[in-house]
Amino acid sequence: MRKLIAFDDDTLDKLVQLGRDRMGTLQELADEAFADLLKKHGVPIDLKDALRKSARSSRKKSTASVPSSARKRSHADRSF
Repeated sequence: MRKLIAFDDDTLDKLVQLGRDRMGTLQELADEAFADLLKKHGVPIDLKDALRKSARSSRKKSTASVPSSARKRSHADRSF
């Protein structure tokens, strides 16, 4: 899908130069910038990222549902 984004002349010149310096394209810079923005706000970028985030949140929920006293006891029971 194509979308238009407007830049002022100075910003566009700097982005084009950055792309040249990195031997990349403006599209690659935009992809990197938007991926960083989504990551910053906790939005999964792809399926792998979404599954990783889901697994982490389910682990936190399962740990949080066990009372802390029960967690301490289970730790103490393991040491012999």
